[in-house]
Amino acid sequence: MKKILFIVLLLVSQYILMAQKNYQPNWESLDSRKNPEWFADAKFGLFIHWGLYSVPAWGPTDRDFKMDVGDDWQKRIGMRYAEWYWQRINSPELKNDFGYDLFLEHQEKVYGKGSRYEDFVSGFTAQMFNPDQWAELFKNAGAKYIVLTSKHHEGFALWPSPQSWNWNAMDVGPHRDLLGDLTASVKAQGLKMGYYYSLMEWYNPLFKPETIDRYVDEHMIPQMKDLVTRYKPDILWGDGQWNYPSSTWKTPQFMAWLYNESPVKETIIINDRWGNDTWAKHGGYLTAEYGLLGDQMMGTEIIQRPWEECKGIGYSFGYNKNENLEDYATSEQLVHDLIMKVAMGGNLLLNIGPTAEGTIPVIMQQRLTDIGAWLKVNGEAIYGTRNWEKAPVITSETTIYFTRKNNDLYVITTRWKDSPIFIEGISNAGPVTLLGYNGNVKYYARGRKLSIDPPLITPANNPCESAWVFKVEDALK
Repeated sequence: MKKILFIVLLLVSQYILMAQKNYQPNWESLDSRKNPEWFADAKFGLFIHWGLYSVPAWGPTDRDFKMDVGDDWQKRIGMRYAEWYWQRINSPELKNDFGYDLFLEHQEKVYGKGSRYEDFVSGFTAQMFNPDQWAELFKNAGAKYIVLTSKHHEGFALWPSPQSWNWNAMDVGPHRDLLGDLTASVKAQGLKMGYYYSLMEWYNPLFKPETIDRYVDEHMIPQMKDLVTRYKPDILWGDGQWNYPSSTWKTPQFMAWLYNESPVKETIIINDRWGNDTWAKHGGYLTAEYGLLGDQMMGTEIIQRPWEECKGIGYSFGYNKNENLEDYATSEQLVHDLIMKVAMGGNLLLNIGPTAEGTIPVIMQQRLTDIGAWLKVNGEAIYGTRNWEKAPVITSETTIYFTRKNNDLYVITTRWKDSPIFIEGISNAGPVTLLGYNGNVKYYARGRKLSIDPPLITPANNPCESAWVFKVEDALK
């Protein structure tokens, strides 16, 4: 009997091993892996750019530019990125081009000629960093996942990375495992935790064409494996990939390890920035940035794949203390942006830039709190929803958006309507309600057309600000 039981268990074990797919180190095989469903349900995440660039915390704004940048995306947005400060001040060959001279002028004016970026490490103190307070703010903002810059292009790691000896937050600066502490607090709030990781490092002595293989084999791959093994992220968000194809970065081999052997092989999700041949083509989900690739996201081909747009509340990812109120999106604009991304089938990854002392600027806290207040009323029209295939094409003039969940349709208007809202293509219509509103909503269904009469809303019974959601039950039966 024991022998028979042993044989049965052995056969079952072999079956399980055979049933588990073994992913090969090529994108055809890796792209066949299905994402865990939570990502498509989450819809709203927070990006955190935090590093030595948080000390100078400076980038130009429109009032600083000495040129007409027009509609050029890179000149309009890219050169405002405060997290690129080190590279900007170290590029004299690009002086008077692309705004680089503005960074160097600021550096010399404030810190003196000959001052070094590396010396900013003494100002990166994180002395006021309270990860529990951060995590509570994120939870109240309605975010479902967090992505922290474990290491940006400057190479400074926020955890005690052996590969970044004396250039990480434990060895110098705060002398603290910032990444580990925040991870514990975020997970305690029930949120997913992910890490941004830059493949490149501007000034690593091995990061040059003649030694790129050594950089990848001796530094990058071991560092990523340490990050994954030690902290078990839900997302690994690659970037800094544009210098080389994925074959040079050896990211397909790393992903095969990630999916087959790592401690998070069943749960991890990756983005699409793992080589100059992968963006918007390969990976677990596609990424847009400040509207870049936005036109493609409007199309039916890409919108059917998991995707996410990342953007800041201002024009920089790293904290930029040079930005004024007019450089920040309003709470209403951010709510509308979230609605649009979700209605298009994607996620919004909204960035915040903490200070070098470890505080989140109050204006960012206020924006997050407002988004959370809206989601507390209308979250069921966002979380766990999918885009409605019959919705009208979204344009810059759109004010009515649609999401769906099971048989229910959510009609989201970003401008309050005093006249009826007409919806085409609905064959059924159950009760119609306004989320957060206790009164009745009149509606009329004839043929394949639904008419909703918005109720009379006053300051006393207005359920929320910025946008309003009508729920049409059983509309999609």
